[in-house]
Amino acid sequence: MTVTTPPASRAAEILSRPIALNGLTVPNRIVMAPMTRQFSPGGVPGEDVVSYYSRRAAAGVGLIVTEGTYVGHDSAGQSSRVPRFHGEEQLAGWAKVAEGVHAAGGTIVPQLWHIGMVRKQGQPPVADAPAVGPSGIRLDGTEGEGRAMTRQDLDDVISAFAEAAAAAERIGFDGVELHGAHGYLLDQFLWAGTNRRTDAYGGDRVARTKFAAEVVAAVRESVSAEFPVIFRYSQWKSDNYDARLAETPEELEAILTPLAAVGVDVFHASTRRYWLPEFEGSDLNLAGWTKKLTGRPTITVGSVGLDGDFIKGFMGEGSPLKSIDDLLDSLERDEYDMVAVGRALLQDPEWAAKVLAGRTDELSAYDAASLKTLG
Repeated sequence: MTVTTPPASRAAEILSRPIALNGLTVPNRIVMAPMTRQFSPGGVPGEDVVSYYSRRAAAGVGLIVTEGTYVGHDSAGQSSRVPRFHGEEQLAGWAKVAEGVHAAGGTIVPQLWHIGMVRKQGQPPVADAPAVGPSGIRLDGTEGEGRAMTRQDLDDVISAFAEAAAAAERIGFDGVELHGAHGYLLDQFLWAGTNRRTDAYGGDRVARTKFAAEVVAAVRESVSAEFPVIFRYSQWKSDNYDARLAETPEELEAILTPLAAVGVDVFHASTRRYWLPEFEGSDLNLAGWTKKLTGRPTITVGSVGLDGDFIKGFMGEGSPLKSIDDLLDSLERDEYDMVAVGRALLQDPEWAAKVLAGRTDELSAYDAASLKTLG
């Protein structure tokens, strides 16, 4: 008689395996994806933020990546309610967050962020700061307000990322994630659509990695050797889902290799739907290709757990089962290493606990209208 492992049990078994990320051991394969909430007036995370992250760590999330936090550069952000990762009061708040997550049994890294040309003139937290980017070009291709970064600007932003990373280690975080995705500053340098520089920071794909690689190298230098550095990147941009950094694996390798060489320990490959193949002729998604090309551990992300079909897949009902099997098969084959969950964890802080315990009958489909708060 053939014994088939129920999907829920198999998911619990595969996702519950620990993993080492440089010097950090994460207790399981579930990551909380970064999600901007604007619940930190003055950029200071309060006790509600401590509770928000600690609650999810206590419920089994192995690694928490915080919402994006602004580095210490005047042009880094566009909201006074997004947390900052600089300043005495702000860092004291973050230290309490890290302490709370550790007490709950989880691990946590801040996502360090500069929005670049997404910023509009007059926005807080520094109203008179200009938008800056590689060429002063916005994601839609217009010049508008803002300017191309000078050598001094480049140096200042590199220092801001390095100082934030050093602060993260100093106040007790387990690593850092650099936000190089979705059309924000580091991604603006990587993408030909926004990087039209004619100096060493523009040109072909390798040249366009120079700024991001210098940020990574400075971060790596500012923290201990075993402190994990995660780099999040994407093909798509926040207002351009068809944008691509690379059309082939070879082009992707040209972008990722310089970043891995200077100190990226883990790549967080952001896609809108994790199950879609990235290039023709292979079933590998973006995270799968990233690991194949760099040899680094990778995190996959994109619509995990958002719909009823996904839930039915866990329960072994109907055709969606294949998509669940594909996710677990890929993890089991080490095509990628971890799975980031975003909005499903907003709706249900116990999501990880239910999946890891095989209690998938208690899961419900994501419903944005049902979210009264994001606590």
